[in-house]
Amino acid sequence: MKGNFSFLEEHIRREKVKARALKKTRWWRRKVERGICYYCGRRVSPEELTMDHRIPLSKGGLSTKENIVPACKDCNIKKKSLSPWEWNEYMLRLKESTIR
Repeated sequence: MKGNFSFLEEHIRREKVKARALKKTRWWRRKVERGICYYCGRRVSPEELTMDHRIPLSKGGLSTKENIVPACKDCNIKKKSLSPWEWNEYMLRLKESTIR
């Protein structure tokens, strides 16, 4: 069991290094300059957007352009380490509870 944990820790460490490098690219700057949260679609200032891994690193996600999206701080905090499928279910339940 300890081996799996250290493998996951190493994976997360490696992917965070890659994410920090991507954050310095023109690709990322173009993503955040739009100022739109990937999850809720709200317009916020680019400085308020955070980098989020759609498939969390803790669940095997990678720091690739396909997996990284700009998210407002509220959504990033609420999403935590949910997978895209878990997040979609959460959003559907949230919409249903506000309709009732």
